[in-house]
Amino acid sequence: MRGLNCRGLRPELVAALGFAIALAMLSAAGSAQQIPTHTALTVETRNLAGRTQATATVTVSGADGLPASGAVVIKDGDRELAEAVLNRQGVAAPVFSLSGGDHGLRAIYVGDQSHLSSASVTSDATGEVSSTPNFTLSLAPVSPSTLPLTVTAGQSGTIAVTVVPEDNTALTSPMFVTLSCSGLPSEASCTFTPESVEILPTTPASCPSGSQPAACPPVSSMLLQTSQAVSSKVAHPGLPGSGGHPVAWAVLLPGILGLGGLAWSTRRRRCFERMALLAFIGLLTALGTTACKPLYDYYDHGPPQPPATPSGTYNVTVTAQSSDGVTAITNSTTMVLTVTGGS
Repeated sequence: MRGLNCRGLRPELVAALGFAIALAMLSAAGSAQQIPTHTALTVETRNLAGRTQATATVTVSGADGLPASGAVVIKDGDRELAEAVLNRQGVAAPVFSLSGGDHGLRAIYVGDQSHLSSASVTSDATGEVSSTPNFTLSLAPVSPSTLPLTVTAGQSGTIAVTVVPEDNTALTSPMFVTLSCSGLPSEASCTFTPESVEILPTTPASCPSGSQPAACPPVSSMLLQTSQAVSSKVAHPGLPGSGGHPVAWAVLLPGILGLGGLAWSTRRRRCFERMALLAFIGLLTALGTTACKPLYDYYDHGPPQPPATPSGTYNVTVTAQSSDGVTAITNSTTMVLTVTGGS
């Protein structure tokens, strides 16, 4: 046992010390994989029928000089205005409506497995002030409780969409705002509850903490539903109401009828007529088999199952539209949906 000691330390203590050093080195190596990033933001605004539409150009690059990937969020103070996915060049350009007055906008990069998050400096922007009734949109996560929204194929996510009124005291009648979305991947859908919300002259533009829903701007719940691949097979013994195999009947029935006709005409027709009849029987058999094959496939294998929603990260546009019968008011914002575990 004396030969196993290392300067008075027991072997188990030496092993524990080595294990701790190895863990520290692994932790340091893991931290080194996270590359610091730099986020830059520029904002352009334009007048759109008395309203202000803003385009934010966000560029995110790593400390290694390469473009980053992932999503960015545009915020006005604590309020989230839009989200967008960075392209291969590390650039995103979300478009959103801007309410009247001064705004201090920031772009926040949320980071990914290889890059640390970062935020841009504040960019000032001004929305045109108008006496015409208008509204803007605000998104808040419900389930999952964080944005950008990430769901597994087959699951759903819920977003609270708040319609914030502007200058609605000038309304002479209720303003009805209809919500919709676009940009979803295949095999995914969105539904709003309610699909249309109402803005009255007395509808508040803010919602103090603890307020009742009637004392807040109207909110619609947006459900984003994805699909999961189904591999089940539905087998049936045959066509409804039949006791045998559908393909067997498709082949045998025309053949039986043809043979009966052939027997009836035996010894009364020439050889050419017999050959023509045999060709006609073969044609009937082929047509019967071809016609029944799709129905056979349906009853033997069941209806085709839809594929899963493709995995990926998508820019989803949420649009709200209202019309007084003469002028249509349309405002929109963007959000990021990430689907995992799909096709």
